[in-house]
Amino acid sequence: MTMADTYVEFGVREARGVSAAYERLALAVARDEKILGLVATLPEGKRQPNLLFGVVRLLGGPVEDPDAFLAYVRANWPAIAAETSVRITQTNEAGRCALLMPVLAALPQPLALLEVGASAGLCLYPDRYGYRYGDRVVRHGEPLLECSVQGLEVPPNVPEIAWRAGLDVNPLDVASPADVAWLDALIWPEHAHRRARLRAAAAVAAADPPLLVRGDAVDDLPALAARAPAGATLVVFHSSVLYHLPAARRAEFVELVRGLPGHWVSIESPDVVPHAGLPEPPDPAHHNVLALDGVPLAWTRGHGQAMTWFGPKL
Repeated sequence: MTMADTYVEFGVREARGVSAAYERLALAVARDEKILGLVATLPEGKRQPNLLFGVVRLLGGPVEDPDAFLAYVRANWPAIAAETSVRITQTNEAGRCALLMPVLAALPQPLALLEVGASAGLCLYPDRYGYRYGDRVVRHGEPLLECSVQGLEVPPNVPEIAWRAGLDVNPLDVASPADVAWLDALIWPEHAHRRARLRAAAAVAAADPPLLVRGDAVDDLPALAARAPAGATLVVFHSSVLYHLPAARRAEFVELVRGLPGHWVSIESPDVVPHAGLPEPPDPAHHNVLALDGVPLAWTRGHGQAMTWFGPKL
């Protein structure tokens, strides 16, 4: 896939119907040979559209008008490249807890949650948030996470969490204004509801900070997993994280996590964690796959806004 193809796919499959601004930017970049050439000078893992757009937002650049965006990138490329070199996409979208919650609630309670790629740890609080699935509310709370669900009767109660910990190559701190500014920059321009959700989730995390460990997803996972308390079901989970790892390292992670005690919950693109025999997704938009212990359960949207269940009942 060429660089232009990558930006077209992002615009058409991920941003379309979700962010008109980012759809316009992605398609504009795909047509601009100068900008594509600049992006090509970045390391391979630093060329994705949402990282470029987030860095421009962080630096105060325009992201609503494609012409202004392209001009800004050309004029400010050294600063953009420098910032991109020290950043990774750490969206830490608390809305994904609406996808995790039904699976977590069905496992033996209480749970010891361990998130790989935890960022600031905002997805470690599925027991503290409120949920609305269609017209059904499961726990009132802030933030209130809304998710459209097809094919699943959601459980009536949130999971019980006895321990929560995260592993990340660069943990973020919700008490740091600079770290929160980066999380905010990664939210797509029109998504005021997600910015409000970030603030509410950050307040939850700041009131009871999780254990966040700086480390490698493969090398440091066993030691952190061993710290989970006896009597709690260990659940290792991750969402939109493994694409950061090279394919060989990804395979090592999957082999490792399958061998740990407890359960493994993943929300990843089927291109990143393949599953045999997947049904067709519900529409042409980009979908991830929610899986439990390697068994695919549902198609999900990237920010937790929708889930189409096709797997066995929980």
